[in-house]
Amino acid sequence: MDRLNRDVYLAVFLLFFCGFMFWASFDIRVPDYGVLAPSTWPQIILAVLSLLSLIYLVQSLRAGPAAPESDGEAAPKGIGGYLRYWRNPIICFALFAAYLALLPILGMLADGILFVFVLLCALGGWSPRMMLIHAAIAIIAVAGMWCVFTFGLNVLLPTGILIPGL
Repeated sequence: MDRLNRDVYLAVFLLFFCGFMFWASFDIRVPDYGVLAPSTWPQIILAVLSLLSLIYLVQSLRAGPAAPESDGEAAPKGIGGYLRYWRNPIICFALFAAYLALLPILGMLADGILFVFVLLCALGGWSPRMMLIHAAIAIIAVAGMWCVFTFGLNVLLPTGILIPGL
């Protein structure tokens, strides 16, 4: 009876949300200084999100109606089952809260590397080989981003109390 699956509804919602936020971005105040308008980056990001949402909508429409729910994975029972079922999102949010709490103390560079490393290890495993790979990814990704913003874009990123300047 229902020709659309829930992904179609979600994709349409995302498109409306992106359109509303793009429209709202024109209300961002434009200062008298600077080369780029403050709304430029949000509009670029929203354009990319809109394109991805449109692709999501097309794929969802091609997939057709949703298959009937199977009993393959039952709903979690009790608090322990709920925590096991939602373990990865809970870990991500808890680590992000710790990242935000440590940001004034460690600074963006050190705290970012620590956050990415611990998050990768928590989700991908703690074996010595994986920890080495996670450390390399964390250092390259966060230090690279830090260099782009600090030296390329001249953005002042948060510095820490423990290691001033980083």
